[in-house]
Order: sequence, then C-alpha cells, then structure tokens
Amino acid sequence: MNHESRLFGEELRRKRLTAGLSLAQLAHIVHYSKAQLSKVERGIKTPGRDLARLCDAAFDANGELASLASPEPASRRQVLAVGALAAPAIYLGGSVASGNAEHTDLAGIFRAQLDHYRKLGQTTDPAILVSLLAGQLTVIQKIAAHNGQRASQPLLIIASRYAEYTGWLVQETGTDFGALRWTRQAIDLANAAGDSDFAAYGLVRHALMTLYRGDAAQTTQLAERAQASTLPPRIRGLAAAREAQGHAIAADYDSTMRALDRASALLSAATLDAGQPVIGTANLVDPAEMIRGWCLYDLGRPSDAARIIDRQLATIPEGATRAQARYGVRRALAYAAAGDIDHACRLTSGLLDDLLRVRSATITTDLRALARTLGRHQKNPAVRDLSPRLGTALRAATR
Repeated sequence: MNHESRLFGEELRRKRLTAGLSLAQLAHIVHYSKAQLSKVERGIKTPGRDLARLCDAAFDANGELASLASPEPASRRQVLAVGALAAPAIYLGGSVASGNAEHTDLAGIFRAQLDHYRKLGQTTDPAILVSLLAGQLTVIQKIAAHNGQRASQPLLIIASRYAEYTGWLVQETGTDFGALRWTRQAIDLANAAGDSDFAAYGLVRHALMTLYRGDAAQTTQLAERAQASTLPPRIRGLAAAREAQGHAIAADYDSTMRALDRASALLSAATLDAGQPVIGTANLVDPAEMIRGWCLYDLGRPSDAARIIDRQLATIPEGATRAQARYGVRRALAYAAAGDIDHACRLTSGLLDDLLRVRSATITTDLRALARTLGRHQKNPAVRDLSPRLGTALRAATR
C-alpha cells in the first residue's frame, strides 16, 4: 500500500461516512463496483484519475480528494517535452505590421491553400499532410526571402500559420517534441513579421501538450501567461478556455467556472480578421461552451458534460470529421461515466470508422479512458459487442 493510496482511501471513507452513504450507495453514484471502492478505501488499490474526480465531485470536495490521488506516470518523452517548454522565454506584446499591397494577393493565395489544408486535415491521416505543409512552407519562406522586409511581412505571417498548423498535426501523430519545434518556428516567423501577439497563442498550444499529459499546474501557468491585457480578445479567450481545462483536471470547480466565464466573454467580443486564417478552432460555434462540457467531465460531473456536448456537437459542420470525433469520443466517455453504458456504446460504434481514418494521438487519450470505463461493464451485451471493434481502433491508433 503506497502513502497516497492510503491517504485517499482514508479521506474517501471519512467523507462517505460523514455523508451517511454506504459503499453500495457510493458505487451507484460514481458507477464503480462496491468491491473496487472497498479496495480503494482500504488502500489496497490505487485510485485512478477518473475515479478520484468522480468521488471529488460526489462530495463537492473541490479538488481536495482529487489532489490526494497519485498522478498518472508520464512517459520519458512527455517529461522531456514539458521540460523543453520552459526553456526559452517567449516575448509577448507588439502589433502586426501592415503588409505591402504588392504582395497581398500572393499571401491571399497561400492563405486560401492553408484553409484547404485545414479542411483536408479534418478527414485525413495527419502524417500524410505534414510533408505537404512542410514543402509549402519552404516555398513561402523562399519567396519572402527574395523580397524586402516590408514586402515579406504578409508572407511571413502566413508562413507562421502554416508552421503552427503543422505543429498541431505533428502533435496529432503523437510526437510532442516535433510539435514543439514547429510551434517555436511559428513564433519566430510571426515575430519576424512584426506579429509578436502570435507568441501568446504559442503558449496556448504549449498548454495543450501539458494538458494531455495531465499536468494541471503547467497548463494553467502557460495559459495565464497568454492573457495579458494588451493581447487580442481571441487569443486571450482561447487562453482562458485552456486555463479552465487546467483547473478542471485539478478538480478546482470554482476556478474552472471563472476561467470559462472569462473565456466566453472574450470570445464573444472577438472579431475575426477576414484577411488572416482563424486562430484556433474554426469548427466550433461556441468554443467556450464546448470546453465547459469538456471540463465538466473532468470535474466529475459527466451527466452535465454530456448534455452540453450533445448541444454543441450539433453545431459542428458536417465535414469536420476530426472535430466531430474529438468531441464525440468525449461525449461517449461522459455518458459511460454517468452510467448510460448502452448509449455510450452506440455513440462509440458510430465513431470508430472516422477514428481509423483521421488517426489522432490526442483523441486516442480519451478513447483509452472510454475503453477502461466500458471495461468495468463486461457483462453488458453492448460492451461485449463493441469490444472487438474498439480494440482494433485502439491498436491501429498506436501503430
């Protein structure tokens, strides 16, 4: 029995008895077996992150219980990548210099191509697109290098967006180190063009990497650094949403809600520049509300999460397969955690073909959690029917 397991078990038992709940009643609330909860209370079994959050929410502990659970071990690659995040300081501030009209059309052509690549990325294996984008970025940089500094500015801004999107695709392949290098290149290109505000969005991208490794403190710190008052509302709003996700995995309900309210206000006030690619997601009508649903699952409130994600998924464009799969898996995970196993299986079954097509390391993180949750219900006929296909999808995702 390790120290963390013993402390968690003792505190869980204390809270359960104080609330007048039996083990069977708590099992019904969190949808874990009575036997498993008994082992956790006695310190025999280490509580997983999902169980810790559900118990925390059941007793309105606001992170007290979740903080006692042992964190999931990080891989060596994840640790190295997060260490690299803190290496260079990123300059924030400044403004975007206006482009030379002579090269506006050329920058517009490359911007339209990037829009095309982003749509293609919604339905394609990301590894296929990375080499295409890298080649296109080289072309843009070479053209920019043959022009004066002022004339090259709009091209360098577009180049920075190519590099940022390539970094996102590389992260989708499961290579955080590579994603980090591309993100840094995006920041360097944007700074060279006078668009130093874009460095803040680089911090938001970094925070996504730490989010997926379960590092709540690093995620919130990076996101907070990207919310300087001089930055555009769009970037600050996306940063506030990422901050909320960091607070949510720490089971801090109040801080999560405050960050989400801030994100909603900022994103509602933001105006999109018709001449530039959208920063962040282009497929969510209300990003803050979708992230609210995302966070509620992490806060141990899966029923509330499922209802919100249900509504928001209906607004995602039909061709945005990657986005539909990302939030669709989280919706299925929320229903499974809420105990609606049959519905969770139906939802998952409808997603597996898309998951095999788009291949996503980040979505696979939730898919593994979903498989673990469904695995607690092996006697359910829907789970037995789904298991072979779900196993195939998980094996394919890790190749």
